[in-house]
Amino acid sequence: VTIAKAELWKLGQAKPGDRIRFKPISFDDALSLERAHDKAIADLAPLASLPPCRPAELEPITTVSATVLAALAPEGDRPAVAYRQAGDRYILLEYGPNELDLRSRFRVRALMEELRNNPVQGVLELSPGVRSLQINYDSRVIHQKELLDALLRAESRLPSVDTMKVTTRVVHLPMTFEDSGVLDAIRRYRETVRPTAPWLPSNIDFIQRINGLARREEVADIVFQASYMVLGLGDVYLGAPCAVPVDPRHRLLTSKYNPARTFTAEGTVGIGGIYMCIYGMDSPGGYQLVGRTLPIWNKFVKSPVFAPGEPWLLRFFDQVRFYPVEETELTRLRDDFRAGRATIRIEEEIFDLGAYHAFLDRESDSIAAFRARQQAAFREEVARWHADEAIPQPGDGEEIEVTEEIDGHLVTSHMHGNVWKVLVEEGQTISAGSAVVILEAMKTELTIAAPVAGIVRALYCRPGRLVATGDRLLVIEAA
Repeated sequence: VTIAKAELWKLGQAKPGDRIRFKPISFDDALSLERAHDKAIADLAPLASLPPCRPAELEPITTVSATVLAALAPEGDRPAVAYRQAGDRYILLEYGPNELDLRSRFRVRALMEELRNNPVQGVLELSPGVRSLQINYDSRVIHQKELLDALLRAESRLPSVDTMKVTTRVVHLPMTFEDSGVLDAIRRYRETVRPTAPWLPSNIDFIQRINGLARREEVADIVFQASYMVLGLGDVYLGAPCAVPVDPRHRLLTSKYNPARTFTAEGTVGIGGIYMCIYGMDSPGGYQLVGRTLPIWNKFVKSPVFAPGEPWLLRFFDQVRFYPVEETELTRLRDDFRAGRATIRIEEEIFDLGAYHAFLDRESDSIAAFRARQQAAFREEVARWHADEAIPQPGDGEEIEVTEEIDGHLVTSHMHGNVWKVLVEEGQTISAGSAVVILEAMKTELTIAAPVAGIVRALYCRPGRLVATGDRLLVIEAA
């Protein structure tokens, strides 16, 4: 479900303890509500009585779901197309079944070019995915049905993509394999989130095992041999690529962290599912980590590598190819690249979709063998998880028991979460405002500061402990 734009103000007023109930409304009712709000703002007058909203029909009529506004069956070289309602300001278009096929991504590209060459009034932005296109539009300028009709007409004009050719940049990036930043993020996760996760203590060993590879060195070999084609941008933050190896035999398959990490260093390279991502900033994340490369987001430095007004390095259909460097060398390159003193090698190639599919046909036996081995290893790994879950796990020690009340200032937790770090010891003198405990929850860090100056008289928490809102953390005897 998506909240109607005119109703978002209600969420802005919500506070803990409030109750929220959803009710379905039609696009026309959402549009009427928005126009009523627009009129009140234009007149600088109180909001008049709102138009009544009729119960929306949730049963599908001509499609598999009431949320699918229209659908086209596959025909010739055109895949199936679904036009999904995504609130009252978006339509989400999806091509084909839920599987990776570069032809779907090329068709998304063809549709974007068609809409740029023949713009539809009211369309504000196009956001492509691997097999989808999200269309952001102003519902006050163009009605949802009118936009849907325009999209159906555009679809009928698209050329065949089977022989499509695109100019692709080959971007060569240095990468350190399993560097200290990767190991620190894994160690932190192990200490504070899920110490017995199957991808611990080494993401590389996990990737080797789940893909049926004989040696961990094969993980590095594949990563450095692969040519990762960028199919999406902004997968995590700040222009982070969603990229897939062109050769299916380089598509390492992984699960994502569950729960996710609360910290990943900027520039880290990860693999999730079969996709490669580069983290554009220090952030949470769930991809299995393999190494670190250059910053891919540069807002302030003028560099010929970055297009004017575009602080993101990578573009759609770029092919990223990593080459190995030592960590000390990467540290220097990162500083120089960020400061505009270093550049990278970028070449151009023509990617021929027809020739690519001819390559897939030639190598079909080898690709099938790789996938079979990979799937067998994946099933074996999942079976191991289920077996491990059935074994009772030992606790992390006795609970910290509160046996007496100590006079002083009690410091409590502001939220539910894990204790990541305890920064003080009993008997330590601290100043007001100094950090005493760091909590982690929902990919967020919260630093607890000392409300008063004094001496730490009791600690009621330790790293790795779960705490709830209001749980005691420590007692400070005020100075």
